[in-house]
Amino acid sequence: MTTGYQIKEQSELHYLTLQVVEWVDIFTRIIYKEIIIDSLKFCQKNKGLQIFGYVIMTNHIHLIANSVDGCLSDTLRDFKRFTSNKILKEIQENTQESRKDWMLKVFQNKAIQHSRNEKYQFWTHENHAIHLYTPKFTWKKLEYIHNNPVRAGIVQYPEHYLFSSARNYAELDSSIDVIILDRIVKTY
Repeated sequence: MTTGYQIKEQSELHYLTLQVVEWVDIFTRIIYKEIIIDSLKFCQKNKGLQIFGYVIMTNHIHLIANSVDGCLSDTLRDFKRFTSNKILKEIQENTQESRKDWMLKVFQNKAIQHSRNEKYQFWTHENHAIHLYTPKFTWKKLEYIHNNPVRAGIVQYPEHYLFSSARNYAELDSSIDVIILDRIVKTY
C-alpha cells in the first residue's frame, strides 16, 4: 500500500522521516544512536548519500538528503535493512537492556502483519519523503529538524543536542559531517 510519499526524483533533495514501528523509544540509548551514526557515515562514503540536515530523536530520524548516484530509495532501503539487523542483534545480545523482551515482542508482532517481513520489523515501510523544491521550503524543514529536540524538551537550544546537524550549522563539533545549505544559492 502506497502512502503518497514516494521518492520520484531519486537524485533531488528530500526531507525524510524514518520511523521506528509503534514509535518505540529505542534511541534513548547511545549504543543504538551510534549504529545510526556509523551507518549514515557508511552511506555517505560508499552509497552517494549527501546529508544536508539530520536529527536522531528517540523513535525516529529526520534527514534532508539526496543521492549523487540517483538511487535515494535504494540507499534508504539498504540503510534501514542494515540498521534494523544490527540494532536487533544488539538488543538480543545486550544483557543490560531492560526493555529487551518488550521491544522484541513489539517488533515481532509488527512483523506478523506484513508478509515481506521475516521475524521482526524495526522500521516502518515508509520514508515519508517530501521533495524539497525551493530554498525557502528547504530552510523551513531544516529549522523544523533542528528545533525538534527543543520542542521535545530535551535541550533548550538546538545546537546543544549532540545528534543533530544544528551543531554543524553552529560550527560546533558534530557526529556526522553535513553539507551546509546556503540560504541564497540553490543546492540541487
